Formats: sequence, structure tokens, C-alpha cells
Amino acid sequence: MVEAVIEAIRVNVINDNHVVVLKEVDGPRVVPIWITNEVANSIALVLQGADVPRPLTHDLLRSVIYEMGGTVSRVVVNDLKDSIFHALIEIDLNGRRIQIDSRSSDAIALAVRTNSPIYVEDHVIDQAGFTMQLESPAETTEPEETPSPSQQLDPVETERLMVFREFVNNLDLDDPKRESE
Repeated sequence: MVEAVIEAIRVNVINDNHVVVLKEVDGPRVVPIWITNEVANSIALVLQGADVPRPLTHDLLRSVIYEMGGTVSRVVVNDLKDSIFHALIEIDLNGRRIQIDSRSSDAIALAVRTNSPIYVEDHVIDQAGFTMQLESPAETTEPEETPSPSQQLDPVETERLMVFREFVNNLDLDDPKRESE
């Protein structure tokens, strides 16, 4: 399992799809996860330090967890099935660790609200992660793949993941503080 941080939140202006880009803390790989517009805005608001007049859904969830005496210890993007990322929210409550199944985007939105670390299981980053190579104006390169020996994707899954790679490789990530345009 590797710890990750939010590298960027971007929107594809052609089709209005949003993606959150997670980057491993101690390595070069990124994992792009398609998310809804609402969750993208929810995450971006927190990262930008914006105040909202009424609690959003993820604020409500954080408040419920805290009011019940719990704390979010971490979130884990723990699986990738049929091009859908899955996650667990790990909550410490009365000496117990509770794992709650979640959409990865909701888990990430909660993590930014609770300052909880985000982790990605090794097999998920092996499947969906890749290293972005920054291009110089004079050269064009494809993203460097980082396959693991245990990585065995079927051709359909590989094609689906290429959409992520192509989209993320074309992002301008020079300013990771700029989260949404």
C-alpha cells in the first residue's frame, strides 16, 4: 500500500468530465480517477479554503462521525473492478477500527475534510498508475508505463485505462496548487 496526495483536479472541457489525480508520496506514479462534477467541486472547495454557507454532504458525514466520537484514520483506494475504483473509509470509534465501503471520490472528499491520509493498494496503483513524463517542447513522448510482474490486465481493461493515461498525460500539471479551472 502506498500513500498518495491529490496532485490535481481537472476538467476535460470538451466533455465536462472531471478527474482527480492522486500521486504517490514516495514515487513518481499517478492514478487518475474520474469523478462527478459535484464531488470535484466538493474536494476543490476544501483545497481552496473556501467557506460554504451550509454543510455539503461530505461535511455532514464528517460531522456525524465526529459527533459519534469517531475519527477518520485514513481512506484506502482498495480495488479497481470494471474500470471503477473502490475505497474504504477507516474510522476509529471507541477502540475499534471500522471499515466503510465507499466510492473512491467520496472517500477522498472526506479525507480532505478530516486531514486524513489517502492510500492506494499496490495492486490498484500497479494496474492504473503510471509515470508522467514532462515533455520538452522539442520532443513528444508517451507516458512511461510502470507494470509490475503480477500485473495481468485483459485487453479491454488496458484499453479503458489508456483513456485515463491519455487524458492525464495531456494535463498541464505545472501548478499543483491550481485545483480547478
